[in-house]
Amino acid sequence: MSFHKSDSRTPLAPAEYTKIPTVVTVYDSEKKNASRNNASISQPKFIRSDMADVPVQQAAGSTLPLVLTRKKGGDDGEDGTYNPFEHRKVEHPTSDLETFVHLLKGSLGSGILAMPMAFSNAGLWFGLVATLLVGTLCTYCVHILVKCAHILCRRRKIPMMGFADVAEQAFLDGPPGLNRWSRFIRFMVNTFLVIDLLGCCCIYLVFVATNVQQVVNQYTANEISVRLWIVIVSAPLIFMCLVRNLKFLTPFSMIANILMFVGIVITFVYMFTDLPAPAERDGIVSVTHWPIFFGTVIFALEGIGVVMSLENDMKNPNHFIGCPSVLNFGMGLVIGLYTLVGFFGYLKYGPETEASITLNLPLEDKLAQSVKLMIAIAIFFTFTLQFYVPVSILWKGIENKISAARQNMCEYGLRVALVLLCCGIAVALPNLGPFISLIGAVCLSTLGMIVPSVIELAVYYEDPGYGRFKWRLWKNSGLIIFGIVGFITGTYVSITEFQAEFKDGHDEM
Repeated sequence: MSFHKSDSRTPLAPAEYTKIPTVVTVYDSEKKNASRNNASISQPKFIRSDMADVPVQQAAGSTLPLVLTRKKGGDDGEDGTYNPFEHRKVEHPTSDLETFVHLLKGSLGSGILAMPMAFSNAGLWFGLVATLLVGTLCTYCVHILVKCAHILCRRRKIPMMGFADVAEQAFLDGPPGLNRWSRFIRFMVNTFLVIDLLGCCCIYLVFVATNVQQVVNQYTANEISVRLWIVIVSAPLIFMCLVRNLKFLTPFSMIANILMFVGIVITFVYMFTDLPAPAERDGIVSVTHWPIFFGTVIFALEGIGVVMSLENDMKNPNHFIGCPSVLNFGMGLVIGLYTLVGFFGYLKYGPETEASITLNLPLEDKLAQSVKLMIAIAIFFTFTLQFYVPVSILWKGIENKISAARQNMCEYGLRVALVLLCCGIAVALPNLGPFISLIGAVCLSTLGMIVPSVIELAVYYEDPGYGRFKWRLWKNSGLIIFGIVGFITGTYVSITEFQAEFKDGHDEM
């Protein structure tokens, strides 16, 4: 499957669908509410942004939305006669099997290497149960988002929506008090997405620098600090990130996939050799460590934006959710694999488990050194692909405010500035473990749990309602509270660990 670039001025929907009368949701500043009764005829316009060109397998388990710019509105009647799937015009629709494969590629990223560290902050048996629980919740929240997208597509007679579109339209269709916040929720979704992806880029820099440092220090007398290695690694990335066409980055993606696969297979060989008895590991650890576990697991598992891109490109979108479904099979396999790696990785290395399982491989072993370098190179090449998405989002927001004569220079300047920003953050926070947990707690608990729950509450506000005893209200309130608790505790514990690291570094000086 591939995402095809389209001119930002070219309507995605065919001509015969652009004349459908729509009912625009109008916000009355005098009455301070929104009304669906004020009908105005408009022509929906669907535009796929260039960021949709990013192959889902290059998102490495992080979020990747399909942003659609359109005029607000649509027909508010759900008469059951409009099927959005029949009106989708996808140049190369994907089969269920292809979507399943791309879901695996998009979810199985570098986060799998951090799962043993997550188990070390939960305990062997508690980590096993909690990973399955968090994975199930993440999958369920994806179901919520996609189901709400389908409802809104039928309600507004729109063929497809992206993550930010679903959030915005849900607020327009929800309680009157939410209508005025519709543009804000779109902004918030894209903002957290940018923070998440740039945070992943920072993590990649720390990961590459740490693994390279371990290998190089085996052969040099003068050790180079990880901070200096981050700067060294960032230098060539400045030039690589100036490439604006993903077509030229595709070979690097292929190399990265091959190296990552080989490296992980060899890592599994080390991990399953001479395993100790489970009784030698803690079954459950102190509750103070759980926030790190939560942040790490949700960072590794969450890919809620990726699924919207996949669902929009499917030949049979109704097969994506439900039971059985592509999503259930795909996420079930992902959760099982992540649980397996976390369980046996922690069983193997116990309290000495590092933030990445590759850092536990024997330093003196040549094969282990090659694994560290292979995975480091794979993550290095993945940086440019991960970097493409936040640059596209930010550039789309400022492109029209810059004169045509200065756009090339400004875009290159933005790219260089963002690489330097990632480098600066990575140099300041070179501790991989709390960094991963921080990104998971801040961004992915928000995008993966809180936002989908709020969307469902808004979509179901009037029709069909919250159900008997308002069970949808209580269910989503619980998910929101769980996400907020994970957000606050994960952020607090991660920042506390960073502060302790700074304090130790200052005392050593």
